[in-house]
Amino acid sequence: MDCNLLILWKIITMIRLSVNINKIATLRNARGGDQPNLVKVALDCERFGAQGITVHPRPDERHIRYKDVAALKLVNSTEFNIEGNPTPDFIKLVIMNKPNQVTLVPDDPGQLTSDHGWDTILHKDFLIDVISEFREAGIRTSIFVDPDMKLVEGAKLTGTDRIELYTESYAENFFKNPQSAISPFVDAAKLARELGLGLNAGHDLSLINLKYFASNIPWLDEVSIGHALICDSLYYGLENTIQLYLRELKIP
Repeated sequence: MDCNLLILWKIITMIRLSVNINKIATLRNARGGDQPNLVKVALDCERFGAQGITVHPRPDERHIRYKDVAALKLVNSTEFNIEGNPTPDFIKLVIMNKPNQVTLVPDDPGQLTSDHGWDTILHKDFLIDVISEFREAGIRTSIFVDPDMKLVEGAKLTGTDRIELYTESYAENFFKNPQSAISPFVDAAKLARELGLGLNAGHDLSLINLKYFASNIPWLDEVSIGHALICDSLYYGLENTIQLYLRELKIP
């Protein structure tokens, strides 16, 4: 392959890092003030190399508040991704702020964190309706899916642009047997590619397991990482941590 074409291919296929800043909002809310300032942290993440910012507002606004979304939208210069359960209020929030991407997650109202993907067969009609509404607004859609072949096939029928593979089981089993842990995700990712679906991944990805995941699925479009990245930044600093994660996403 021509050297210039090889460089272009690497640029085109680079896996993007979107930093989930929910934990920053949690820290801010603990004291009821504006420290750390969420907008400043988001801008710093972009300045330090992150290619996107992710927020996941929940109905109780225990971390990201609805007004945060509007404030971030005004200043965001990279990809802006809003995650959440598509309740009427969430749909309204997303359409008002028009992010680059909306990621649909089947959270229960009081759920501590996301713990499963969509049953794309059972909820097919609901997802079709919601996704069509976002599509009319010109917003790219992604839906949270477990690495199950039938559910990936079901996702295609909803009209979504992408799926986001829910990677908790990969992270949990990585230390026991990395090859076994990644196997269902590779199968699901290959099927998604065959079906013409874009591919994101997220949940419990970290500096420990990210490189292996990305190396086995190098056609990933994007990973969304929050908890582990913010924890690492306490020791390494935010700028250095973002660079460390970007380095893990560089596939030889």
